[in-house]
Amino acid sequence: MDTTNTSTSADNDLLKLEQRVDELISTCTQLGEENRSLKAQQEKLVAERAALIEKTELARSRVEAMITRLKALESGS
Repeated sequence: MDTTNTSTSADNDLLKLEQRVDELISTCTQLGEENRSLKAQQEKLVAERAALIEKTELARSRVEAMITRLKALESGS
């Protein structure tokens, strides 16, 4: 058996493996960055949702108070 061919084949296999590992590292890095970005976006959206819920509740209570006042005016007339 020719050791040159075996050595070349092993070198090629190692090179392919190294390239694949580099691709995996790159993919993991990219996914990590994307994950951090999505988590930050989610936190922002959760905060926005909480603020909107608070505004909605405030508006609801104000409308209910207006309705109560209007009913009081109606019954007083």
